Amino acid sequence: MLNLITEFTLNSRREFIKQMITAGALVGLSQSPLLSYARKNLLKLTILHTNDTHSRIEPFPPNDSKNPGMGGFARRAAIIKKIRNEEPHVLLFDSGDIFQGTPYFNKYDGELEFKLMSRMGYNACTIGNHEFDNGLDKLAEVMKNAEFPFICSNYDFSNTPMKDKTIPYKIFEVENLKIGVMGLGVGLSGLVSPALYGNTVYKDPAETAAAIAYKLKKELNCDLIICLSHLGLKYENDQISDMKLAKQSKYIDVILGGHSHTLIEKPYRLRNSDDKEIIICQEGANGVRLGKLDFYFERKSKIKFAAYYTTKKN
Repeated sequence: MLNLITEFTLNSRREFIKQMITAGALVGLSQSPLLSYARKNLLKLTILHTNDTHSRIEPFPPNDSKNPGMGGFARRAAIIKKIRNEEPHVLLFDSGDIFQGTPYFNKYDGELEFKLMSRMGYNACTIGNHEFDNGLDKLAEVMKNAEFPFICSNYDFSNTPMKDKTIPYKIFEVENLKIGVMGLGVGLSGLVSPALYGNTVYKDPAETAAAIAYKLKKELNCDLIICLSHLGLKYENDQISDMKLAKQSKYIDVILGGHSHTLIEKPYRLRNSDDKEIIICQEGANGVRLGKLDFYFERKSKIKFAAYYTTKKN
């Protein structure tokens, strides 16, 4: 059963789209005359998201105090398959820390996680700090089992075994839309042993995000820009976080977060440096939750509307 928490934010067409939602046109609850308009003029994009799954291949045991019987790759795969059967356009992302947390990682070094994620059809992921746990040689080796790209914008692996194993951004095309995706990783010093990250060069996340978002928006004409972040939601100190990044950013529409294991049941809606809305989501940890974001675009104008859902796996 999916527990859906819904909220809508709309621009100048707010009342019009509200009527369509009320009528059931966008969610298929009726056969109102508006349904034909929606099918013809609106393009729907569904974004699915996980973070910090930590090698939770099997569900939690039934006697677990926090998540009894929940999680597991098989259950997630079934939900993803169901959503893909229901939705016209689906993109699936992960925000890092795929590794570490169960004996499966100790036994297979991440090979199993990447193989299963490939079978689930992940479109891309970014790299979390626990991806460094076996060192860069082992990470580069097991990455051959992943049939999806690793988007990592602010780790420079040029002088490491990970050279050319990641990309700074990727554009996904959905009909006439261009969806730009970047990835940001947390600072490694003091968090990961230098022996494990070697000659990896850490670049400032805010500066990197600003440069890539500008390129995606102004040079490559992306209609939606997504940041896969493993920075963490917020901190008491000056460390860069999703909240800080959102407020000082331009052009980024969505931050799909990780690292802090924060369960955000209702996505944060902040204002960026241009006073435009930016959305922050994060799905806790251990694969218990699957995030779901629905965007609607007018096909001609590409004006976007957003409906947010967080799905809970029971």
